[in-house]
Amino acid sequence: MSAGGAFGGNRGARPVPPEKGVFPLDHLHECDLAKKEYIACLKSSGYQSEKCRHLSKKYLECRMERNLMAKQDLSELGFLKDRGTATSEESTSGGCVLIRESINT
Repeated sequence: MSAGGAFGGNRGARPVPPEKGVFPLDHLHECDLAKKEYIACLKSSGYQSEKCRHLSKKYLECRMERNLMAKQDLSELGFLKDRGTATSEESTSGGCVLIRESINT
């Protein structure tokens, strides 16, 4: 027999959760409406996510407000900072503005 346990792991080591990528499930369905709106948008747009970015942002904001994920600046999650109103290029490009700016510099 091995001293590491039935599946070969070290029994004394404690698991360490990842910093990002895993967050609590929405057991109380607090953000279901935002999630359903986003999924409906994806289906109606042929799964072109850039057309549904505003709903994706709304869903992430809902999760942050209800402590279902760590609060984080949305610009770090791929959303441009609000500048009053979105430009037509920003609202239709789905975040490509940031990519072009970084390529040109």
